[in-house]
Amino acid sequence: MAEKKQYLTQEKFDELTKELDHLKTVKRKEVAESLEYAKSLGDLSENAEYQEARGDQAEVEDRIKQIEAILISAEIVELHHSEKADIGSTVSIQKKGDSKTKTYKIVGSEEVDIANSKISLQSPLGEAMHGKRKGDEFNYKAPGGVIHYKIVGIE
Repeated sequence: MAEKKQYLTQEKFDELTKELDHLKTVKRKEVAESLEYAKSLGDLSENAEYQEARGDQAEVEDRIKQIEAILISAEIVELHHSEKADIGSTVSIQKKGDSKTKTYKIVGSEEVDIANSKISLQSPLGEAMHGKRKGDEFNYKAPGGVIHYKIVGIE
């Protein structure tokens, strides 16, 4: 089965690479030392330190696998100006009947940050505006019902 592409900015790619290196070189060693210490305490079946260290080990290994999968399938994108709403573009939309404009950067799922108006291309709103041009209207199915929007700008 083909890996699903992960769209990342170069900055996020570098950040994940650094995190992966830290997990492999520093965290693995720390967890191994915790396991050795916990083993030295005796009976493993009732050893809380050992159980905690094993849990930490599982978390570290899971995160390593997750980051490796992301980096293998990563496609680096630049934030760019485009005629159509797509990954890497900044899109300004206006709700029909409202004068306020909202602006979103369309990013890959690893970089979503709603507080900073970064939404995923795979999100319902991202999918709804994908491929649309300035002036196009589209509907977005929100939990409260369908909302009608118009694209007022694309950067």
